[in-house]
Amino acid sequence: MTATPVSADPGSVRRATVIGFVAVLMWSTLALFTALSGTIPPIQLVAMSFACAAVIGAIASALRGRNPLRHLRQPVAAWLISVGGLFGFHFLYFLSLRLAPAVEANLINYTWPLLIVLFSALLPGERLRWYHVVGAGLGLLGAGLLVTRGSGFVAAAEAMPGYVAAIGSALTWSSYSVLNRRFGHIPTDAVTGFCLATAVLAALGHTMFESFVLPQGSEWLAVLCLGLGPVGGAFYVWDYGTKHGDIRALGASAYAAPLISTVLLIVFGLGEGHWSTWTACLLIVGGAVLASRDVLTTPRR
Repeated sequence: MTATPVSADPGSVRRATVIGFVAVLMWSTLALFTALSGTIPPIQLVAMSFACAAVIGAIASALRGRNPLRHLRQPVAAWLISVGGLFGFHFLYFLSLRLAPAVEANLINYTWPLLIVLFSALLPGERLRWYHVVGAGLGLLGAGLLVTRGSGFVAAAEAMPGYVAAIGSALTWSSYSVLNRRFGHIPTDAVTGFCLATAVLAALGHTMFESFVLPQGSEWLAVLCLGLGPVGGAFYVWDYGTKHGDIRALGASAYAAPLISTVLLIVFGLGEGHWSTWTACLLIVGGAVLASRDVLTTPRR
């Protein structure tokens, strides 16, 4: 199998990168909509959200005159990588939150944008330059400051299984995002099937580890918003962006998600501002701009 080359047209690359960044904006709403979803268990929430995403994808394909079932016929490798990425990441991430303190687990998990930038050097036609690494590093520093609020990171031995799960989630998502480039010939419509399979696996995981909680009132709306956005719809645009856009710029820009997420929580009265928030803002935005230097300035050849 050969990797699909990134388009030589700078305009197409920029457009695909912007489309991919829409996923980052969607992921920024994850904490807000999760808070509004009440007490729905996390794996159940993943199952319901991905089920919504699959239905929405099927409807979108049908409205464009395409048979949603047609795109289910994809190579086994594509199914393994895509479903493994979508389900594996969420399962390991939520497992890490169960086994380790949320702040530390979240910080370790947010090494995945940096790993995307580093792993992208393994792709044919890609070159890793100093400003990609420095930009991603600034983003990691900003995310760490944002998550810990400047209080530092203290590893506890009893939480080691959770730390390992968090490392696993970061490796899973970064690997999926980079390997997805190898399947550039597979249409984004196929994500509908991947979301459906993820929903089924999450439902099985829910029955094994959780008790079902029936959503009430506005919680249904929160679930629908999650399916439209951060836990569903975002993966359609991320799929397109990682296949056709600048993978390094997308990796670095992903650090904007925890920043925007924190700002949204503050705006909606679900969080408090802190000096570390605004310092992290400068680090994350500066790092993303630096790492995106190729896309913003020099045409790709």
